[in-house]
Amino acid sequence: MTVHFIGAGPGAVDLITVRGRDLLGRCPVCLYAGSIVPRDLLAYCPDGARIVDTAPLSLDEIEAEYIRVHRAGEDVARLHSGDLSVWSAVAEQVRRLEAHGIPYTVTPGVPSFAAAAAALGRELTIPEVNQSLVLTRMPGRASKMPAGETLENFGRSGATLAIHLAIHALDRVVAELMPLYGADCPVAIVARASWPDERILSGTLATIEEQVAADPIDRTALIFVGRSLSGHDFRESALYDAGYQRRFRGRGT
Repeated sequence: MTVHFIGAGPGAVDLITVRGRDLLGRCPVCLYAGSIVPRDLLAYCPDGARIVDTAPLSLDEIEAEYIRVHRAGEDVARLHSGDLSVWSAVAEQVRRLEAHGIPYTVTPGVPSFAAAAAALGRELTIPEVNQSLVLTRMPGRASKMPAGETLENFGRSGATLAIHLAIHALDRVVAELMPLYGADCPVAIVARASWPDERILSGTLATIEEQVAADPIDRTALIFVGRSLSGHDFRESALYDAGYQRRFRGRGT
């Protein structure tokens, strides 16, 4: 018996990986986060699969489910939204599985920031503008932020910021980043990237609060801040430059 942790992707059913889809199709039990994973993904489960919505369950109850299924010798597909490497609550489950000697695998998924960037039609790393992307979030009820991980500290780098779980604190985001990035710095908010009701608001640090007040966003959203969002005034990379020699191009000097 194995627990297969699967990144379901950002929302669109066809953005799950082929490996994740195939694992879903082979497992007789599926535990899924019903509050954020679309039910349409469950169509990939085999007929007669036992499906458990973990949204109302505590970690202890989820652990008990793993133990029960382990004793029954059944593989489990554990479906989480987005990608499992960030903010997935997989680490605490893995720790308990390891304590019980229950084997597991991890299958990555398309992260929400990638789906949001695709919705914007933007690359987030632009030559000589931004070459770093910081994934961060605001403190909330679920967990505090470590002392050094502040928007001010990240903002001093000038990197593109992808700020999760922060639409409720947009005023704080603007107040902390305006002195560092400038009032004219581009901002984009993508709500429910890849879902049918996806929404995009684009503006600047000076305008974005007024835009959201006029067209409120109160659901899952990601805030991008950075000069890379303008996407026009930059030097082209050397990667495809005609004069740039690299071993894969096979040209003489």
